[in-house]
Amino acid sequence: MTEERGLSIYFSASISGGRDDAPRYAALISSLGAFGHVLTEHIGSPGLSDGGEHGPEDHEIYARDMGWLNAADIVVAEVTTPSLGVGYEVARAASLGKTVIALFRPDSGRRLSAMIRGNPVVRVLEYAGDDDPGDVAAKAISLALVERGPEVARRAETGANSETTGEDRGP
Repeated sequence: MTEERGLSIYFSASISGGRDDAPRYAALISSLGAFGHVLTEHIGSPGLSDGGEHGPEDHEIYARDMGWLNAADIVVAEVTTPSLGVGYEVARAASLGKTVIALFRPDSGRRLSAMIRGNPVVRVLEYAGDDDPGDVAAKAISLALVERGPEVARRAETGANSETTGEDRGP
């Protein structure tokens, strides 16, 4: 089924660690959607606060998110805002052999953890706060394709084609 939708993309970003960048997350998610199906679109929702999701229990969120992480072709993690959850997801994805692209804004005044920058499996893509989210997403996907090779590149092309032709990719 992934063949029909392009890439399956797990987008990870801070929830409990802070939601100041939620509009940026939404823009990145929208831009990543041109390359495939973003499994975690809710991360960009303006209704999601640093209190987390309302409704599901923690164990249900964990099971759902780990299912999505296992299903993902690639992981794109916005790591500028420090977050225990994002760090866990990055480490878990790396241990599963997933391609992990970590987006980081040095102009934020924060320092990126050595556990992210020093991990040989994680590719760090630095960008500026005023960079176009579409350009950042395209660079992240390009970097992932270099890491994953022709199979993932073919799925990204399928996703881009269905986006431009208006085919319904569904949930």
